[in-house]
This record gives sequence, structure tokens and C-alpha cells, in this order.
Amino acid sequence: MRSHTEAQSRRPVYHDPWAKREAWRSHKIFSKSSNFKTLFPGLGYATVAFAAYCTYEHFFLKDKKHH
Repeated sequence: MRSHTEAQSRRPVYHDPWAKREAWRSHKIFSKSSNFKTLFPGLGYATVAFAAYCTYEHFFLKDKKHH
């Protein structure tokens, strides 16, 4: 059985009584870079798909009739 001092030494020490409740704010999921990455979730795939379609249209779907 562990002594009382050993059990307390492993727990993090919070001097501020509200620090434990505010610790979630410093988590990496709430960082500004994480929020920027998830701002437009499908933008990368959509850009690649649009570029592929434009390339296909330019080279393979040439219109024979010009005004």
C-alpha cells in the first residue's frame, strides 16, 4: 500500500483552483492551426478534382465549331 505522500506526489499540482477546469483550453485540438486546417475540410480534394476536370476538358473535349 502506498503512503499518502507518494500518492500526492504523482498528481499534478494546481495552485489555481480553476486551472484544472481551464486546462482544456490549452489542448492541441483547440489551437489556431488546427482550427485553420479544419476551416474548409474538402477544399484540397475539390481543388484537385476541379484541376483534373479542367485539364480533361481542355485536351479531350475540344469543340470543333468556333464562331
